[in-house]
Amino acid sequence: MYFFSTEKMSVGYDKKPILENIEIGVERGEILTLIGPNGAGKSTILKSIAKQLDLVAGTAYLDGKSLSDISRNELPRRQAQVFTGRLNTELMTCRDVVAMGRYPYTGKFGILSAEDHRTVDEAMELVRITELAHTDFNKISDGQRQRVMMARALCQKPELILLDEPVTYLDIKHKLEFLSLLQEMTRKKNITVIMSLHELDLARKISDKILCIGENGAERYGAPEEIFKDGYITSLFRIDIGSYEESGDALELEPPKGEPRTFVLAGMGTGMDTFRKLQRQGVPFVTGIIYENDLDYPIAKALAAHIICEAPFSRISDEKLEEAKCWLKRCNNIICCRDRFGDWESGNQKLYNILTNMRP
Repeated sequence: MYFFSTEKMSVGYDKKPILENIEIGVERGEILTLIGPNGAGKSTILKSIAKQLDLVAGTAYLDGKSLSDISRNELPRRQAQVFTGRLNTELMTCRDVVAMGRYPYTGKFGILSAEDHRTVDEAMELVRITELAHTDFNKISDGQRQRVMMARALCQKPELILLDEPVTYLDIKHKLEFLSLLQEMTRKKNITVIMSLHELDLARKISDKILCIGENGAERYGAPEEIFKDGYITSLFRIDIGSYEESGDALELEPPKGEPRTFVLAGMGTGMDTFRKLQRQGVPFVTGIIYENDLDYPIAKALAAHIICEAPFSRISDEKLEEAKCWLKRCNNIICCRDRFGDWESGNQKLYNILTNMRP
């Protein structure tokens, strides 16, 4: 059973559906991203899950319990929201805003206990905004503002966080920082995230699952490697001026930390999806032997803990093969993304033979 799922869910306004028969399932700790053209209904789905809108039909389940059976008092303890729109925070410090996340746990007078204060401090430390505690919320940058709002959400100790276009107004530095932070929180706290994003390159890299909303409703649902292929994105957004190249993304999130115990044999563009999947899972990895002009190389360089590479247009040297063998001895998980090699890749062919013999 999925942690969050829907069964023939239809959403809309005034009991009139704009999206029907939505079927999704998300595990704990996963990130689901909604993508699609403006006005397709992404925000409507999020507002319906947040119970700001009533479902037109069907059911949504949170940990096996229908959302309709979760009271409005219980919901804020299980689900947090970071939606677009400005808060009225006149004369409030950043810590005051974060502390608002504890109100579902306080009495009717909103008085915070010692435990509530500790939770606020912990949330601010987690998102690295402790130094902003006494700063006026209205005098901080958009990037800092999003971190404060994330800390407020974490203060609710939710199992599910909903975000509507959380990085729209951020520059690329702060987009990467915020989404890396979000990914870190899902791993540390095992929180499920459902959000909408316009940034397709980032959605592709951070998401465990993607739901595509087009003119025909909910069109595709699956892992990024199932969505970003065969020119589907061009069709989804009905691009007829210019083009979108599904393999041409350049930005990457930060690599997983730790000692690598996974070896990936890749090259010829076969490893990109695997590299990104391992990054999403927080699994550090080693990869090789990859030519420096290979399609896999830029992504491997960004995400791998170590990359064994060879100069372009040269045979794989014995030195590089021995380096790969040394790393193999340190790894207990092997992933082969390819099984065919060119004449100059005899080193990779030997490596493949070794990997094949190592498999149970």
